[in-house]
Amino acid sequence: MSIPMENTGKLGFGLMRLPKKGLVIDVKQTSRMVDAFLEAGFTYFDTAYVYTGSEAATKKALVDRYPRESYTLATKLYGPATKSRKDGEEQFFTSLKRLGTEYVDYYLLHTLMEGNYRTYENNDLWDFALRQKELGRIRHVGFSFHDGPELLDKLLTDHPETEFVQLQINYADWENPEVTSRKNYEVARKHGKYITVMEPVKGGRLANPPREIKKIFDQVAPGRSPAAWAIGFVASLEGILSVLSGMSNMEQMEDNLSYMKGFVPFDEKEQAAIRQAQEILGKANTIPCTACSYCTKGCPMSIPIPDIFAAMNLRLGNGQLEAAGKAYEELNQKGNVADACIACGQCETVCPQHIEIIRRLQECREALEK
Repeated sequence: MSIPMENTGKLGFGLMRLPKKGLVIDVKQTSRMVDAFLEAGFTYFDTAYVYTGSEAATKKALVDRYPRESYTLATKLYGPATKSRKDGEEQFFTSLKRLGTEYVDYYLLHTLMEGNYRTYENNDLWDFALRQKELGRIRHVGFSFHDGPELLDKLLTDHPETEFVQLQINYADWENPEVTSRKNYEVARKHGKYITVMEPVKGGRLANPPREIKKIFDQVAPGRSPAAWAIGFVASLEGILSVLSGMSNMEQMEDNLSYMKGFVPFDEKEQAAIRQAQEILGKANTIPCTACSYCTKGCPMSIPIPDIFAAMNLRLGNGQLEAAGKAYEELNQKGNVADACIACGQCETVCPQHIEIIRRLQECREALEK
């Protein structure tokens, strides 16, 4: 199966979780990471209109410093923030201005799911993206997706012009009935679409899996990091255009590059280790939060939901009761925590993982408050 796209390498630089100095993105460190990434032969950079500060930082760290033909750039249009096609147009041209480029290589309609996909249809945003492709401002049109295989099949049937789709795939969610990684992957391949992968390390959670999993991995490949195992699992699948890793410091960049340069797909022994890890994770009751923070943007009580869930997962995932309680107490000292929730439900309407946030916050309160 062929695809009319550039060879970007298997690893993509996700620009959502860039390093920060205080509250602002650390452009100097980001620039060093960009340098290392390109020097290693990779070219795919992924940002979005709604990633606060990311597009502007990308301009400074990448676009202003390298020839345009030396990298490939992806950004996204967020339909739920639009009320009309004009709003979508403003998002697109704002992205181009922030990035300082006349075109993007990959443009995605962002985070499609049951609750919002009609917005893209009703506001003619598909047609808008295709028109910009005709004008040379977009090279490839796709969408990112956070729902089940039935809706994915419908979208790809209704929009055969889609060139690629971005899916959440990782070994922990491969058979997860809420995320449906495997089924979504199979639908995309059935339609002949290539795939960019988000959350291969599940928001960083698979960089620090339970001790039993680390032991299994070390028996097969001593010294290989858990994050490298997670990215390698996804990169071994057929039809993967790029595996996005949201790297936040040079150490993470160097770790990924050390493994992904000259990448060889997993052999049967490595695949068996992954299957063992999946069995262990299947017994856990951890909260499947990836810290995307979509839930916090509209929270009327400014509750740090991902941070609360991260504290709870210390308890649920590794039995770290004291560490979980301490993390929650530190959040409590900074402001509102779980008991401030007014159950408005705004967070649940935008959660890509479909977490029952109101219920899980109540569980966190009961388990972690002293």
